[in-house]
Amino acid sequence: MNDQVKGGVHWSFWVIGGITLIWNLLGVMSYFAQMNPDALAAMPEGHQALIEGRPAWATGAFAIAVFGGALGCLLLLLRKSVAYYLFTASLLGIIVQMTYNLGIADTAIDYGPFDVAMIILIPAVAVFLIWYSNSAQHKGWIS
Repeated sequence: MNDQVKGGVHWSFWVIGGITLIWNLLGVMSYFAQMNPDALAAMPEGHQALIEGRPAWATGAFAIAVFGGALGCLLLLLRKSVAYYLFTASLLGIIVQMTYNLGIADTAIDYGPFDVAMIILIPAVAVFLIWYSNSAQHKGWIS
């Protein structure tokens, strides 16, 4: 049986696009949770201090990171090559946000194993999506 669907797009394209859309929508949910005072109050003290003391430019970078990634995934699934540029903007937002969170912020957060995994995984997924969208464009899956 042929492992490709109509239009010559491999089945894995839809799986990767769907999983990464869910991943990025979780980032959007995290953004809204951090903007919600009730959800913020339920977070550990160090995280609350980090979020409450975050300057507007770092919050903007966070928004670009999560909304750019989610919109990029949606456009990837719609087979639009502009997804590449949104993934690039998302990675830049991640870099700016993490520069603040890990290097500039004046808070003492004890990062646990989950936090460290996310610090590594978030930019890794963004880099993967840039590579994947570029590869999909070269294969003619998106245009």
